[in-house]
Amino acid sequence: MPPGARRKPTRTKTAAKPARATRAAPEPPAAKPAAPAPPADAPPPDAAPPPAEAADAAKERGEFYVRRRATALRLLAEITTLAHDDPRRDELRTQVIEAHMPCARYLAARYGAPGEEVEDLFQVAYLALVKAVDNFDSDRGVAFLTYATPMIIGEIKRYFRDSTWAVHVPRRMQELSAQLRTATEVLGQSLGRSPTVGELAEHLIAEPAEIIDAMDARAAHSTVSLDLPVDAGSARPTPLQDLIGADDDSFDGVVNRETLKLLLAELSERDKQILLMRFFRGMTQSEIAAELGVSQMQVSRLLARILARLRAGMAAVRDSQSSHPPRLWITHVRLRSVGGGRA
Repeated sequence: MPPGARRKPTRTKTAAKPARATRAAPEPPAAKPAAPAPPADAPPPDAAPPPAEAADAAKERGEFYVRRRATALRLLAEITTLAHDDPRRDELRTQVIEAHMPCARYLAARYGAPGEEVEDLFQVAYLALVKAVDNFDSDRGVAFLTYATPMIIGEIKRYFRDSTWAVHVPRRMQELSAQLRTATEVLGQSLGRSPTVGELAEHLIAEPAEIIDAMDARAAHSTVSLDLPVDAGSARPTPLQDLIGADDDSFDGVVNRETLKLLLAELSERDKQILLMRFFRGMTQSEIAAELGVSQMQVSRLLARILARLRAGMAAVRDSQSSHPPRLWITHVRLRSVGGGRA
């Protein structure tokens, strides 16, 4: 290289940096196999069964109960041939009762009234069914259901008559009150209005007084406890007894006071003065006598005469109220105004 010449810088080749290893992306999960599609003619899962299938199911149930009842009849005939201490008798009796329990439930639900516990009626019907099985006699040539049905219905009606009334009501009134509901509906549809007591009596072949008593008896069928909370949803419910009104004795006091006010206005000034001194100032008869300038005996006679006159006037007012419709003595009372004046 000649002197004074500059050396060109040389670039040194460096090895290339190794590429950064990248994390492989996770493989997507394998897709689940699709559920097989239902056939085109399959019904939806919540759909009701076709009418044909429902009819077949009902027919099968009917045939099942028919076979079961036929078996029960055969067992009834067999029970009558067994001795009372035979161990098979209780087993056959249980089978007969279980076979006819659906019939007892049907009758109980048919005669059930609104508000009655259905389970209680079922128990009554079951007890009547047991009694019918124990008392049935196949030698009489009567079908078991022909014998058991009236017995079950009779026990249900007896339960309504003896156990569901809050107070004791004569049987005649109970039966008449039960007939009133049907008679009212029938006459209401035919007349286009509510029937009168006379029309109900003529329809039921009863006296009008009996119809009125039956209406009152219907109100006594059920009662409500006085402790029943009226507003149960509130924080402090109010019992029913706090909302029931009662006669206020102050009403009689108002009538007596206004009546006495009219009677006092008819007395003389001396009689009024004697009453004032005796009953309002608390003066004795001697003090009144000295005040009026008369004897104590005269004051005693005057007081007796005045009080007898007032008592006779009060008695006459009470007799007039008992013989005529009650009247309010508002005309003799100065009612207080809204702003609150003195009466």
